[in-house]
Amino acid sequence: MLLKIKEGLLGIALGDALGVPVENQTREQLKENPVKNMMSLEKHNNKPGIWSDDTSMTLCLAESLCYGFDTENMGKLFLKWLREAYWTPYGKSFDIGDITLKSLERIEKGVKAEEAGGKSQRDNGNGALMRILPISFYIKGNNIKHPSRFEIIHKVSSITHAHPISLISCSIYIEIALNILEGFDLEISIKNTEKSIFNYYKNKIGFKGELYKFKRIFSDDFKYLKEEEIKSNSYVINTLEASIWCILNTNSFKESLLKGVNLGGDTDTTAAVIGGIAGIYYGMDSMPYEWVNKIVRLNDIEKLAEKLNKALCN
Repeated sequence: MLLKIKEGLLGIALGDALGVPVENQTREQLKENPVKNMMSLEKHNNKPGIWSDDTSMTLCLAESLCYGFDTENMGKLFLKWLREAYWTPYGKSFDIGDITLKSLERIEKGVKAEEAGGKSQRDNGNGALMRILPISFYIKGNNIKHPSRFEIIHKVSSITHAHPISLISCSIYIEIALNILEGFDLEISIKNTEKSIFNYYKNKIGFKGELYKFKRIFSDDFKYLKEEEIKSNSYVINTLEASIWCILNTNSFKESLLKGVNLGGDTDTTAAVIGGIAGIYYGMDSMPYEWVNKIVRLNDIEKLAEKLNKALCN
């Protein structure tokens, strides 16, 4: 599974780095001047290949899983990133979302990690979705079946985002990833995910009332929606929809990331979420060498992938 772990982690870093320089630009602005390649980030060392909180928190989660499943340790590493710039590209934490910040501050004050995440409707940003992918490797490596794997996903999301909408969103993303890791193509992976998601949540108190909000993702015509029907802001369902829609409407790793970035808005997170799935779907050979070669701390990311793989194989 080493190769898949590398592909997933690098896919996230590549999407993140591609989107950071144009974060919060509008779709109209990017139509006039679209992103075509990796660009420098002027406000942070003026170098291409710099990634943000999306990748940093993903790498913290991946490192924590090297020592087993421990949400308290995950919370400590997230705090270490926030306060000590741990797992940052060049020694500075930046681009943290308000919901994530407030949750980590609660942990800092002694709240248990699994109880720290925001639980209101307003707490459904994409800050858990952007970092959740390593859980798919942990679940597959330990051959964890339903319903236990949903409970695991919930615990990890709840460190920062604990509302049912965020928990379902993360579960959908991980289920798609797990299906791809099993060798299914993208459309079959989505269909399989629909079945497992609705079977699990349809009678679950607190969740079944939110399920209808995800029906569009699983509809037969979702792929054929027009671009103007896809939103690319930081609301978790919009990020999930934009990511799946971009992968469904492209035929390569590079094309899917560029499509996501050029939607505008929360460009780094949309592309990072795309990158995680597209990375394990299209594979390492599909990643532009000139992009990979620019990723800051590339060797460290690859070593972490090796460490996680070794831990999961033991």
